Amino acid sequence: MTGRRLSTRNRIPRSHLSTAAVLLSSALVAGCGLVPGGDAKGAGEQPVTVMTWAPEKTKATNMPGMPAMARAYARWINAHGGIGGRPLKVLTCNDHNDSVDAARCARSAVQHDAVAVVGSYSQHSNAFLPPLESAGIPYIGGYGATEAEFTSPLSYPVNGGQAALLAGNGRQLAEDCARTVLIRPDSIAGDQLAPLLDSGLALHQRPGAVDMLADDDATDYADQARRALDTASRAPQGEGCVAAVLGERTNTFFDSFRRLREDYPSVHTATVLGSVDQTAIDRTGGAESPYEGAYVTGWYPASNDKRWAPMKRAINEQAFGDNRIDPADAGVQTTWIAYEVLRQVVESLGDGAVTSRTVRTALDDDLKVTTGGLTPPLRWGYGHMSTVGDFPRLVNARVTFQKVVSGRLKATRKTSVDVTDTLARLP
Repeated sequence: MTGRRLSTRNRIPRSHLSTAAVLLSSALVAGCGLVPGGDAKGAGEQPVTVMTWAPEKTKATNMPGMPAMARAYARWINAHGGIGGRPLKVLTCNDHNDSVDAARCARSAVQHDAVAVVGSYSQHSNAFLPPLESAGIPYIGGYGATEAEFTSPLSYPVNGGQAALLAGNGRQLAEDCARTVLIRPDSIAGDQLAPLLDSGLALHQRPGAVDMLADDDATDYADQARRALDTASRAPQGEGCVAAVLGERTNTFFDSFRRLREDYPSVHTATVLGSVDQTAIDRTGGAESPYEGAYVTGWYPASNDKRWAPMKRAINEQAFGDNRIDPADAGVQTTWIAYEVLRQVVESLGDGAVTSRTVRTALDDDLKVTTGGLTPPLRWGYGHMSTVGDFPRLVNARVTFQKVVSGRLKATRKTSVDVTDTLARLP
């Protein structure tokens, strides 16, 4: 390890280490799902402790690849000299898609003196943000599942979240769709999706989408598929479109859709990355999958882009064979980018202390972070806040337009598309 040795007065007392061990054991007993990853080596070095959380083993949305990627990143960075010369210690927590557990994860981050929560997913920002804000712990690179991630002064998003994806998908569909049907979850988070999609459709004077609700833990969507086909197939000149945004249940919807679509006139299909990825397309038949021809909007370059090579090397080095970590998964990609942000923040601090306050100060002082072209340069200083009223923390509103062609996700444009102006038109 190449990290700097701390003086005796700065080393963690053994009593504190013992207390931390007891607290960790208590968290596990309490059911938070707290798991240490990437244990730091070097007894005289102060580790940089962070947390990553996501839902796992639930009946609805699951993101096991995000905490798995976080632990793999810790092993990889520690094997290559640490983060800014210091060991990185990653704690992970399962929020179970539950507000109580999301709050418990946040309190555990506070309890363990995490300097940041990094590359995480939760739909319960009202539960996890207050404990983080009270303790001054920054939330770096959340998945963008809630609007609060784009309003909290302690949130530092790396993508445009669901807002950018839906607005971008609307713009993508507006070119071909006279009538669009949206299948989305019957939930508070799902309620936000239709207006966002409509903002993109409106750019080409298309009518708002027909909003169809569905349970996000259903095992069959035949009824929604039939009603969507009935509606979309009546669009003039065959320009009907069906967009499904149901997280991992999107596969279930399109399975029902495939069994019915032959009885109807042809319609276009669409979704967003996070609801589908290349692995899902391969698993459901490749060129014969129900996604063939679908329009797909994402945050980042396609998974076969060479700019993902550093992430893939880290995975091959430290997580080869871990089937939870899919390089094509938007959650895994977001976690990688978020940890690269953390790395540059810690490096910018030099020999200074790495605390939640110093990390937050570096980000607020307009540190410029680059991600190897996976995103535009990222800055969270006041001068770079968004002009979109409801999303002031939206510093990266770029999306990529892709389409499934011969079973492969392929970019339909050479450059990404900035949807800031589209979102600014929201009521």
